[in-house]
Amino acid sequence: MPNSFLGTVTAIPYPGRLIVMGEKDKQIVTAVQQRLNKIGCGPVKEDGDFGLKTQAAVKMFQGRFPDHNGNPLIVDGKIGSISWSVLFGKSSVSETTKAGSPYIKAVIDFATTQIGQMEKPLGSNRGPMVDKYLKAVGLNPASDSYAWCVAFTHYCYKAAAEAMGRSNPHIMTAGVLDHWAKAATKAGVVRITSQKAIADPTLVQPGSLFIMDFGSGLGHSGMVTAVSGGFLTTIEGNTNDDGSRNGIGVFKRTTRKINSINKGFINYSGV
Repeated sequence: MPNSFLGTVTAIPYPGRLIVMGEKDKQIVTAVQQRLNKIGCGPVKEDGDFGLKTQAAVKMFQGRFPDHNGNPLIVDGKIGSISWSVLFGKSSVSETTKAGSPYIKAVIDFATTQIGQMEKPLGSNRGPMVDKYLKAVGLNPASDSYAWCVAFTHYCYKAAAEAMGRSNPHIMTAGVLDHWAKAATKAGVVRITSQKAIADPTLVQPGSLFIMDFGSGLGHSGMVTAVSGGFLTTIEGNTNDDGSRNGIGVFKRTTRKINSINKGFINYSGV
């Protein structure tokens, strides 16, 4: 199949794990070595041994070629889903776009209706819909200025639950890291660490909520609607068009990398 950066390539399916030095599957390593040699990032022996020379060739490849959105690859000598998709084509990494249940689909559908909701005035953490998001998690927006990214995802889950006459599984909180901590103790909720998600993006399903930790108790969260080639399509509240935290509205983004999510994901599909 055509690869926008590296010409024609056979789309060998991503194995669902990081391929690193010491990899035991010689067939996979040989395929990587052959591909590295073909694109001029060798020469390396095509012997199925992922040693120092193959690692150096992988780093050379990562330093020379961008991802499918034109951004630099991480130069670490490890082949995750994004590096694999550049080597072997986007179709080599599974795309996940279908919600796992009618309820999760309803959650995503409602979140989609909220794209474009903005703070009024901008930068105030207030507005007709923002106030509704915050009140849904028990906060009084008139009493203080609250970040609202998790209040937004809670409200989306709540609105879909009420429309379907069922309970809302989303933990009632406005705190990003509080959400992550409490999800560990709620029955049926699955937490996926960043390491597991990077190794196997298929673990992240539409409706999952990503969790980013910026230190000092600060974080950001949003809803995943699709996963493709190591990239996330998301709907995020309290952000900007550049994806920053504590922004001015609800935005859809298509360029957030799965390896940029440094905490993990929360999946409510089983609740």
